Amino acid sequence: MDHNAELREFLRTRRARLSPEEAGVPVDGTPRRVPGLRREELARLAGVSTDYYTRLEQGRHLNVSETVLDAVARALRLDPAERTYLFELARHRPRAARKRPGRPQRVRPEVRAVLDVLDAGGSPAFVLNGNGDMLATNRLARALITDFDALPFRDRNMARFMFLDGAARELYRDWEKYASEMVASLRLAAGRDPDDRRLSELVGELTIKSPEFRAWWADHDVREKTSGVKLYHHPVVGDMTLRYENVAFLGDSGQTMCIYTAEAGSPSEAALRLLASWTAEARPEPEPEASKAPARDADIADMRSKRDHHR
Repeated sequence: MDHNAELREFLRTRRARLSPEEAGVPVDGTPRRVPGLRREELARLAGVSTDYYTRLEQGRHLNVSETVLDAVARALRLDPAERTYLFELARHRPRAARKRPGRPQRVRPEVRAVLDVLDAGGSPAFVLNGNGDMLATNRLARALITDFDALPFRDRNMARFMFLDGAARELYRDWEKYASEMVASLRLAAGRDPDDRRLSELVGELTIKSPEFRAWWADHDVREKTSGVKLYHHPVVGDMTLRYENVAFLGDSGQTMCIYTAEAGSPSEAALRLLASWTAEARPEPEPEASKAPARDADIADMRSKRDHHR
């Protein structure tokens, strides 16, 4: 990312959305050429000179202090995620070279065991990183959304599924809301790690292939998703209303587990149970142990003896 350009556009779009009335700035009735607050009005609210704020908005800042950033954040009425994003943009110093894509992140066996426990309890769950890469899923999550495990590694990404797979628009009953939230989450991730080549490639691809992504990315909205509700229309079990909670692992930087649940006794809970039953029936029967490795003659005789005894 060009951080000067990102900082400029972020501050400009935040300033444009804040009206003088909302900010408590008196207006004299003269025509206003820009939406929202003027630069000099915001500078006055933040307690800095117009020239200083102009240089900050243009990305021509030098060692801007936390006090000034905090004052600008308060003047713009930024929420916690937006404030964090502003600080990250203002503090960034470009590196000499962009990072090469790292190795695929690994999910610990203990975390995969938790996914299995949740699956047995009827809760779809998956682990992803800030870029939306799907790192691990349980059986119910694959049945609910899509079988990410069957996709090439590069395509195992929630944003790619949301914007490039037509099935997503049928699955999510409020697709535009969820898709725009995902764009805002990706922009927050880009502020945290601007040198992530894999994320830059993802944003570039989606900008080219999806007009909706391109428009929402230009809004410069940022959002951190922690919990909420999603409405589904599943092709097998129908409509479901599911709550989700995102749980970050302290020992696994950047990895988050998303857990879905349905209200007890609700039609959505019944639909999840039906989905679990359907996926269980769809699973292939496990291969008999005898076919995996040749058994010894003594073992075969023992199995036959036990079989005859139970007859």
